[in-house]
Amino acid sequence: MSALVQALANPAYHDYLAVLKGARNGFVYGVKVRFPHALIMAILFGRGDWKTRLRTIVRATKQHALNLAKFVSLYKALLLVQKKVNGGKERSADTFIAGLLGGYLVFGDRNAVNEQIVLYVCSRVVASLIPRAGTPYAMSSTAGAPTRPVPPDPKYFSVFAALCWGAVMWLFNERGETIQPGMFNSMTYLYRDSDRWNDLRTLLWHNK
Repeated sequence: MSALVQALANPAYHDYLAVLKGARNGFVYGVKVRFPHALIMAILFGRGDWKTRLRTIVRATKQHALNLAKFVSLYKALLLVQKKVNGGKERSADTFIAGLLGGYLVFGDRNAVNEQIVLYVCSRVVASLIPRAGTPYAMSSTAGAPTRPVPPDPKYFSVFAALCWGAVMWLFNERGETIQPGMFNSMTYLYRDSDRWNDLRTLLWHNK
C-alpha cells in the first residue's frame, strides 16, 4: 500500500494520473448535471409509460457522462502529448488545439445531448466577448431565429463543435476572467481539480 501511495505522489506519474482523474470528474459531473435535467423533462414532457421514460433518462445521462469523461481525458492526454513533443514546454495554442480535436472527436456527432452541450459552450464563448473592465474586448454578435427550425448539417456541426471547444479551452486557460462564473466553476472542477489528489480515495472516489 505504501508503494501505491508513493506512486500517487510521484511527480513523474502526475500527468498520467491526471488523465484518469479527469475522466472520473467528467463522468461524475455529467451524471450530476444531466440526471436531474433528464428526470424533470421526462416528468413534464415525456411520452410513453414510465419504463420508456426511465430508459430515456438513463440513456441521456449515460451519454452526457461518458462524453464528458472522454473529452476531459482526451483533452488532458492531448495536452500531455503536445508538451512532450515540444520538449516539456507548454504553449498558449496547446489548449486550443487539444480542445479543437477533442471537441470534434467527442462532440462532433450531432445528437440531442451533444447539440445542447455545444450550444451551451458556444453561448459562453460568445459571452466572453462582452467587454470587461480593463480588457480590450468589444462586443460583436448578431441574433436571429429561423421561422421554421431545421437541424444543423452534421458536417458543419462537427466543425462548429470543434471550434467551440477549442475556443472555450483556450479562453479558460488564457483569459479565465472572461468566462461566465458558472462555466468557470464547472471547468475548474473538470480540468484543474483533476490535477490534484492526496491518496487513492481523492483520486477516484472523492474529488477532495
